[in-house]
Order: sequence, then C-alpha cells, then structure tokens
Amino acid sequence: MAKKDKDKKQPVRPVIPEEDRIIKSEYSELMQKSYIDYAMSVIVARALPDIRDGLKPVQRRTLYSMNELGIRSDRPHRKSARIVGDTMGKYHPHGDSSIYDALVVMAQDFKKELPLIDGHGNFGNIEGDGAAAMRYTEARLEKITEEAFLADLDRDVVDFVPNFDETEKEPSVLPVRIPNFLINGSEGIAVGMATNTPPHNLAEAIDAQIAYLRNPGISTEGLMKYIKGPDFPTGGIVVNEQDLPEIYRTGQGRIRLRGRVEVEKGKSGHINLVVTEIPYTMVGAGIGKFLSDVAALSENKLTNDIIDITNQSSKEGIRIVIELRKDTDVENFKNMLYKKTRLEDTFGVNMLAIVDGRPETLGLKEILQAGADFQYEITRRKYTNLLEKEQHKKEIQEGLIRAVDVIDLIIEILRGSKDRNMAKRCLVTGDTAGIRFRYKESEIMASQLQFTEAQANAILEMRLYKLIGLEMEALIKEHEQTLANIYSYEDILERHESMTNVIKKDLEAMKKKYGRPRRTEITTAEEAVFTVGTAEKERDLLFVMDRFGYAKTMDPAAGERNKEAVEEAYRFHFICRSTGRVCLFTADGQMHTIKVQDLPAGRLRDKGVPVDNVSNFDSTKETVVQALSIETVCSSMLLFATESGLIKSVEGASFESSRRTVAATKLGEGDLVLFVAPLPDQGSVVLQSKAGYFLRFPVGQVPEKKKAALGVRGMKMGARDSLAAVHLLAEGESKVLTEGEKSVDLGRLRMSSRDGKSVKRL
Repeated sequence: MAKKDKDKKQPVRPVIPEEDRIIKSEYSELMQKSYIDYAMSVIVARALPDIRDGLKPVQRRTLYSMNELGIRSDRPHRKSARIVGDTMGKYHPHGDSSIYDALVVMAQDFKKELPLIDGHGNFGNIEGDGAAAMRYTEARLEKITEEAFLADLDRDVVDFVPNFDETEKEPSVLPVRIPNFLINGSEGIAVGMATNTPPHNLAEAIDAQIAYLRNPGISTEGLMKYIKGPDFPTGGIVVNEQDLPEIYRTGQGRIRLRGRVEVEKGKSGHINLVVTEIPYTMVGAGIGKFLSDVAALSENKLTNDIIDITNQSSKEGIRIVIELRKDTDVENFKNMLYKKTRLEDTFGVNMLAIVDGRPETLGLKEILQAGADFQYEITRRKYTNLLEKEQHKKEIQEGLIRAVDVIDLIIEILRGSKDRNMAKRCLVTGDTAGIRFRYKESEIMASQLQFTEAQANAILEMRLYKLIGLEMEALIKEHEQTLANIYSYEDILERHESMTNVIKKDLEAMKKKYGRPRRTEITTAEEAVFTVGTAEKERDLLFVMDRFGYAKTMDPAAGERNKEAVEEAYRFHFICRSTGRVCLFTADGQMHTIKVQDLPAGRLRDKGVPVDNVSNFDSTKETVVQALSIETVCSSMLLFATESGLIKSVEGASFESSRRTVAATKLGEGDLVLFVAPLPDQGSVVLQSKAGYFLRFPVGQVPEKKKAALGVRGMKMGARDSLAAVHLLAEGESKVLTEGEKSVDLGRLRMSSRDGKSVKRL
C-alpha cells in the first residue's frame, strides 16, 4: 500500500516568473524606507555642499561643464543658455531654473566672497532685482576658478563617476586647492536639516589652513588668531565678537550683524544719517523693507526726527540717506534703527556639510582638518601620476641614449629585418632569426640587446635629426631634469613634511594673487537701547491753503488778528490739531490726507509748500473741492453733491484710515464731485443749477449712503443743465445771491422736497 502511494505522481507546481510574484510588505515600513531614501537623495545629491570642495552638485557640474566647453577666462563669454543646456543634458537633470540660479549666484560679488563665474549682462543687483533671462546673459569662468578649482583634473587627482544615464563621466568632487567651504560659505535647505555657513576672507582662511598644516593639534582659539570672524561681501559690523569662539567650536550659533552708518552735514543745518554698508541678510528685497520700516517709525510716532529718506545706491555702492532734524539725538536714533529695523540682524550659523557621504555639523578645526586631508589626498594622487609619467620618460630617454651609442648596429638591424615586428623582437629579446647582417660580429652584438618594449618603440619611431649633436645634448639635459623631477616627486610622496611644504606653497601663491583686505569689522558692542522721543505737545494751528495749492500752518492768534486778509488770500482756512491731519477732497472722488506736522509753520506773507510735496495729490490731474480737518470729518455727516445732481450723506467716521489716499465716493461715468461739506442736523439744502433753477428741501431728506455707493437725484434738471452750487442754510438763516440785475433770497424760497419741482430765479 505504501509502495503504491509512493508511486503516485506528485502534483507539479507551476513556476511563477520573478516579476509576477506578489511580495507582502508592511505599508508603514515601505513608506518609511521610501521617505528616508528620498531625504538622503536631497541631502547628499542636491542641497548640501561637500566639505572637500565646498560645492553643491549643481555648482560643481556647472563649473565642470563650462570647463569642458572651453569657456575659460581668456576666451569670449558664451550664452548662459548654452551653459545651462549642456549642464542639464549631460550632468544635472533637475530643471534649467535651478542650474541658472546657481550660475547667477556664483557670478554675484554681493553674495559670494569669491565669485567663480564672470558674468556679462544683467546678473541682478543687491536690491533684489533678478537676473535677466538666460538667453540674454553671457558667462565664462573666472581665472581663480581655473587655477584653484579645475586645474589637475587630467592628472587623476579625483575620482570620476558615471553621469545620470551613464553616457558621460563627471568628477565626484573638484580638486579645489583652497578652503572654499569657508571662503564662499553656503546656504541650503534639505529634508529635516539646513546649512548656513557665513563667507570668510580668502587670505585669513588660507592663513588658518596653513596654521593647521603646521600644527594639527592647534586649538580653535589658536585658529581664530588667523580667522577673526566672518567676512561678508556687503561689509557691515559683527557686534558679538565674544560669541564667535563658541560658534567656531560647535559650528552653530547666531551672529549679530549691523550695517555701517556715517553722519554727514545736510542742507539747512540738518543731519544726514548715511547707511553705506548693509547686513548680509538684507541682500535682496531687504533694502526695500528697510526703507518701509524707517518710514513706519515716523508713521507710528516713535520719532519726529525724520524729514526725508532717499535711496541713492548705485553700482558704486550702498548709500541710503536719512535726513534728520537739527536737534536729533543721533546715537539714540541709530539705536532705534538697530532695534526697529533690519539694520541690525542675526545670521544663524549652522556649518553643515557632507563628510564621507554623511551630513555633519563641523566646527572650524574640523573643517580645516577635512580640507587638509583632502589636500593631502589630491597632492598624493597628483604627484603619483607625475612620478609615473617621469619614470616613463626616464625609461624612454635612457633607451634613446643607449641607442645612440650603437646606432650603426641598430641601422644594420633595421636594414636586415623584413618587418617592424622582427626588428622590435631583436631589440627587446636579442632574437636575430631571419635578420640579415653584413658582419658576424654585428649578429653577436645584436643578440645581446635588451631594450624594453617602450624603449624599442621609441627607437623605431626616432627621427634621424635626433642624431645631431645639439639634439643629443638637449636629450641628455632633459634626462638630467627628469631624474631631478623623479627625486623631487619621490621626496614629496615619501616625506610628509615635503608634501606639506608643497601644499603650503600653493596656498601662499593663491593668497598672494587673490587675497584682499577684510570688509567686515569684528567688535563687541552693547545691546542697542533707545528712548522714544517726547511727542510734540498737541495744540491748535490755523491751516491755510491758497488757490494755487500752497499750504502752511499759522498761529491761530495771528490768523484772528488778520482775519480779513486770511479770508481774502486763502481759499481754505480752518483750525486743526498739530498732531492731526488735513483731508483734501478732489473732484474725481478721492480723499488725500496730509500730516499737519509735515506742513511748514509760517507767517501770513510766507508762501508755504505745494500740497503735492506732502501728499499723493497731483495738481496736474486733480482739483481740490474741499479741505477739512480730520477731526471735523470724523465727527460729522458729510454731504456729497455731484455735477449731475446726485447727493448723499456719508458718516465721517468711515474716512478714518492710516492710508494717505482713499476713495471718498463712487461716481458715475463722466461725473465729478462738486460739493463736500459737513451736513448740519437742522436746516435746509438749496441746490442751484447752471440754468438758474433752485430747489430747497429739508436737511433730513438727504439719504445716508456708504462711501462706495452712488448718490440719489437731488433735483430734476434739463438735458443740458447741471448742478452749479449747493448752499446749506441753518434754521431762520437767509442768504441773497445776485447775478446782474437779478437777485434771489435763498431763505425765502419755498420749502419743497428732494427731487421735487425746481423754480427758476436767475
């Protein structure tokens, strides 16, 4: 029975192809692995610089691509679009904008301590204007980029790896000969981490690197004798020098940075505070924000000292001028700028870089150690390569020198050989089979030859002019130089001290050629403290404005003494508060405000200032219908009347705004505001048309509307008629209008209703 069961055929399981098999996995584990893979890709391959050359992949690939295209410093500039296209197509498949942005930044001297690209065209500016499109700009490599970043690439000093589609080779790191990670700094946001390394002075960074090479046990404090602190392209002043040792020890911290401010004499005895250097963090749109913040100090009544602010910056440098009053406490005002604007800002330091394929935060000593290790590596590989080449040259030269001594024998071998291989075999192994010799002695001598393969090839390719005496002397001298080079290279490779001296010599040459004085001052300063200036005492002033748009303020008592002259000379005149504002209502439905403190105080005969200069009002396009104090506006109901006869009342409180210009009312097409005035609680409104028609109705019939609403019809008029004037009469008040021989007493007009029947009186 068991045997029968054994003989039964077992079912054959079908073979499932590998790609069709279902693999069960935990969803959370799969997501975690995928996210970690993505994060590491961004961290290592995109966002963070390599500690060895201080470059991100996109920067490294752009420079290498330009080098391969031959766009060097001694050749014409080439279109940026050509560079971006080549870089994207061969090495960096992440979009043209990221490549062009990296190219632009490497060409901006206000962002990089050491620009690596020479840009031609509009590459943006320090105030935040972007670069022109890549099709308009051109670029080429800077001289230092060729010498310190791309030299020796042909000497096997760094590893080359396949590009993204394995059709090209690219360097995994550039053989940078200076501590670029410190010199140019870096900024980048990865996944879960960010790098922000300040730039440093090239000469100081090289001095610190040399100090580390001389004494690897040097402390951070010892290195800071050479590196005083960051050196920003925009200059400025680092004011927390006492915090720098801890920042350089840990690689993290906050640097307090101030702009540089100078005091100059201005016009009329005023004080000019001139900002000549800005904090590095203000590069970009920060200058516009700074100007707004300074203006806000005055608007928020933190100071009354500011007269004017102008940005006079140009290609020559930063120059922001703040004009102050004569009696300004300059130090107090500077401290206010430091506290209330970005003239003092913080730079968050996090010196994060890729070290051996992993992100690490490094202190100053660790950065220089990594730089030294890299310099030793590329120097070792460079001189190993050079030594191999010199040894090959030595072998060839020795073979040629030996060959000259037996040149007659070699010629006889060549003449007696049937082909090149036969002659070469004889030179290398002494095999004389098949070669015809004229003398037996020659065959015996030929059998003793033992040249190397390389020597034999060189002998066979040697030209006859090399046998000239002078050429032989040159060959012997060249051989002596080759032997000297071999000795020197072997010494460099075998003795650590010799290799260190070579690296130091290269660094010192770079410092001598490209070093420059420091721009950023390092000091210790007290925390900025300021006091808010005592606000001007609030008092009444007389505002006057003539028909030409010139306005000023006067002492109310003087205005009362010259009441008739004021009424005759000025179109608008009323009492306002010294801390308040004046509202100008225009025919096109706008309301402009003027700060009373911006108006000059004067006497009756003084001219004043055009209201265009102290508000948004434009006298070439607008007409003032009414001027009122903000106190009057906000405490009243305002009556609006237009030329088409529309009227309405608006609550004055709705006009309270911090904006200098607001829309006062909505107008129909082609319509204009004719009349604006506070509407009394009692009394009557009289509308007068250009055709001489009048309509009188109670104040209570004027409807209340919003600012953004059209009015309602006040009186019926003919097709070609329009409103000419509006009169407000108190209870029992009378007013007589005269035109030629006709006159009309407005107080005796029959009381009607709004939009009622008008009567012709003039």
